[in-house]
Amino acid sequence: MQIEILKHQAAFIQSEATHTALVAGYGSGKSYAGILKVIKKKLEYPKINVAYYLPTYGLIKDIAYPRFAEILNQLNVPFELHQSDHEFKTPFGKIILRSLSNPERIVGYEVGYSLIDEADILPQSNMTDCFSKIIARNRSKLPNGELNKTDVVGTPEGFKWTYNFFVRELKEGRKIIYGKTMDNPFLPAGYIDTLSESYTPQQLEAYLNGQFVNLTSGTVYHHFDRTENHSDREILVNDVLHIGMDFNITKMNAVVHVSDGNIKTAVAEIVNAYDTFEMCSLIKAKFPDHSIVIYPDASGDNRKSSGKSDIAVLRENGFQIRKSSKNPFVKDRVNAANLAFLDTKGIRSYFVNTMNCPVYTEATERQTYKNGEPDKTSGFDHITEAAGYFIYLNKKTPMPL
Repeated sequence: MQIEILKHQAAFIQSEATHTALVAGYGSGKSYAGILKVIKKKLEYPKINVAYYLPTYGLIKDIAYPRFAEILNQLNVPFELHQSDHEFKTPFGKIILRSLSNPERIVGYEVGYSLIDEADILPQSNMTDCFSKIIARNRSKLPNGELNKTDVVGTPEGFKWTYNFFVRELKEGRKIIYGKTMDNPFLPAGYIDTLSESYTPQQLEAYLNGQFVNLTSGTVYHHFDRTENHSDREILVNDVLHIGMDFNITKMNAVVHVSDGNIKTAVAEIVNAYDTFEMCSLIKAKFPDHSIVIYPDASGDNRKSSGKSDIAVLRENGFQIRKSSKNPFVKDRVNAANLAFLDTKGIRSYFVNTMNCPVYTEATERQTYKNGEPDKTSGFDHITEAAGYFIYLNKKTPMPL
C-alpha cells in the first residue's frame, strides 16, 4: 500500500545510518514518520521485536496507541494492543512501547530496532542514561549482518541531548534531517498563525523551523517587568478569588488572583504554610467572605503533605477546584506565563500588585535556568509554580499540541 509522505519524512524513513534524527517543528509530521519507520522495520524483521519510546506513559496512551492502531489498520496488519504490557502484538512480532521517565523498565527484553520520540523533553542527564539502556536492549541479531539502529524524532528544545549527540558530537554513522512546520500542506487553516501568536520569535525558530536555539538563557520569566507589570489592584468585596497553589511540606505557597475580563492580576500571596490544613485555615481567615477557586498542582491528587491527598483536603474545606488531569510540561507553563507578561504583539494581560506580593515578585525576577531547567535550588520555584498553574489554565491562546 502506498502512503503519501513529505520530503523530510521520506528522507528519515529511508535513512540507513546507525542513528538518524528527524528534528522538526510542531505539526511537521515527525511522530508520524517515526511510527511509520517503526512499523516498516517490524515488517522487514519478521519475528524480531522493535521498540518505541516516549517521555511518559501518558503520552504513549494519548499519542502512540491511536497512531499505531491507525497506521496498522491502514496497512491491513492484524494486531492486538495489550495495554497492561504496553505492547502491540502482530503476526510479525511485537512493537514494545516504553516510557523514558521509567528507565528501570527498559530491561528484560531484546529488540532489533528502536525509536525515541521527543527525547529533549527529558533533562539531558536523564536522556543520556535512558539512551544507554535503550542501546543495551537493541541487540537482536538482524538478517545479513545488518547493524541495529536507534533513531530519534522530536522538536528541538534548546541545546540539549539531541543537539549534543547529532550536532556537537556528530560522527560517522549519525545523520540529522530537519523539517519545518510549513512543509506540511495538510495542516488545518490557521495552525501556523496560532503558533505565531503563542510563542516568542526565538521559540518560533525551534517550534516552527526546527532549529536549535537557546531557549534557556538568562532569567526564566524574562518578559516580566516589575514596573510595566505592576498593578495597584486590590481585592474588592464581590471578587471571586482564583488561587494558584503548590504543595510542599513547610513550603506550601499560594498566589491569589482576581480576574477583570482578559486581565488577570495577582493581588495577594501566602508563603511557607506548613501543610494543606494550615493553608486552608489561612485562606479562610484572610478571605472569609469570598468565593474561592483553587488551581492546584495536579499531582496533589496523589501526594499527601497532610495525611489525606492534598486536593481531597481542599475539597473537604469547600473550595472549588480547577485543574488538568496532569500538570503541563514545565516549558509550556513557563511559556504561558511569559506570554501573559508580554505577548508577541506587545500586549500585557497579567499583572502583579508588587506591594502585596513581594515574594512572588522577587522570585519571578530572579529565577534562572540550571542545566536547561528552571533552577529548583534557589527556592524561587515554589511560588512561581503556584501562580503558573493558574496562568496556564487561563492563557488567552490555547497551546497547540
